[in-house]
Amino acid sequence: MRYLMLLYSPAMPAPGTEEARRLLEDWTVARQAMADAGVLIDCAPLQPVSASTTVQVLGGETLLTDGPAAEIKEVFGGFTLIECDGLDDALKWAASLPSARDGKVEVRPVIQVQR
Repeated sequence: MRYLMLLYSPAMPAPGTEEARRLLEDWTVARQAMADAGVLIDCAPLQPVSASTTVQVLGGETLLTDGPAAEIKEVFGGFTLIECDGLDDALKWAASLPSARDGKVEVRPVIQVQR
């Protein structure tokens, strides 16, 4: 079963700081552990929320809004996609991510769609 982990944090540390270096090291360890276990499919950070555009179609008209769709305190900063035996296993991997320590990790099963 595939699981998508949506990664939320209060804020990303400024590039080049000691905090940013530690976070990158923590992510490198977590990513390598998932890769070594054979569960990692993909994992990536996102550009800042200021780079986002929200798309909505109302009455056949496409509306574009700069910024995120939802007003939330945390920043949706990235994702991790894994394939493992079940939810319990996915939750263990989610708990190992740095985002679980300073923010939140939302775990969702992915519905397999025929292509």
